[in-house]
Amino acid sequence: MPTSSFVPSSTLVMKSHLLNGPNVSFSPSPNSSGSFDEDLPDTIVIHFTAGSSLVSSVDVMTNPDSNVSAHFAIGRNGDIVQMLPTNKIAWHAGKSSYKGRTNINRYSIGIELDNAGQLTQNSRGEFKTWFGKTCPQDDVVEAVHRNQTAKTYWHKFTDEQIARTYALCKALCQRYHIKVIVGHEEIAPVRKIDPGPAFPLDELRARLLNIKIEPARETKISAQSTFNSAEREVVSKKRASVNASTLNVRSGPGTDFEKINGEVNKGDMLTIIEKQGEWARVSYTTTGWVNTRYINEVSEKLPSK
Repeated sequence: MPTSSFVPSSTLVMKSHLLNGPNVSFSPSPNSSGSFDEDLPDTIVIHFTAGSSLVSSVDVMTNPDSNVSAHFAIGRNGDIVQMLPTNKIAWHAGKSSYKGRTNINRYSIGIELDNAGQLTQNSRGEFKTWFGKTCPQDDVVEAVHRNQTAKTYWHKFTDEQIARTYALCKALCQRYHIKVIVGHEEIAPVRKIDPGPAFPLDELRARLLNIKIEPARETKISAQSTFNSAEREVVSKKRASVNASTLNVRSGPGTDFEKINGEVNKGDMLTIIEKQGEWARVSYTTTGWVNTRYINEVSEKLPSK
């Protein structure tokens, strides 16, 4: 699998139910229940693999005898492996329920993060995974799980993982009508603890779904703010005016993407958020993608956040 460093969220986009972007690969899994019903998926479920590596976890989820799968797995270096198109049902949630729904597989996209999960500390002060590997202290977080009461030890997620998870979820939210982002621990609280308190789940969904975070538990995990860099895609933004009589706005960077309701007209002013090739994502009354041949840019510095 390719190695990678942090890649900004602007480089990930969904096209024909497949993720496009740097350091993204596809390893097909046979483990699926077929296609989602109409208007689904509308939910994202975040997991950790509790495995030893991205490769080993993908091997399990693409094995026809394992009876498990997920749509995506994200390595500790930020590599993303897709295993099922996002219009197909994966087997990641198991026995599950959430706000009146059961069998959450039928509604959700599953994202697995390469992470060993909960750790134990031995008499020598070493932090051990369930499969016997020792984790360096710098890779350990002490925190209280949302379904527990005492502080325990957890394998830290890397900055690259968190940033890429945010980027992937953002791409999914732009493509589908995502209304819910949850952890496995929230849809199967008796038997599951992933992704655990080392992952900034509350902040992730607050930003992507534009909801307020409930009064926070004092975990003080520094990793919680690492996807700020993924969100600050452009500091020096530009304004642009439309030079065509009418201009179609699309849901993604290309003519293969569906048109968004409403056109922009000659002379309308747009704010450029990001660019991919000859396409730009712009903001006006909503956001969408336009071909840069039909706009004229005017530089305008905006304050960084």
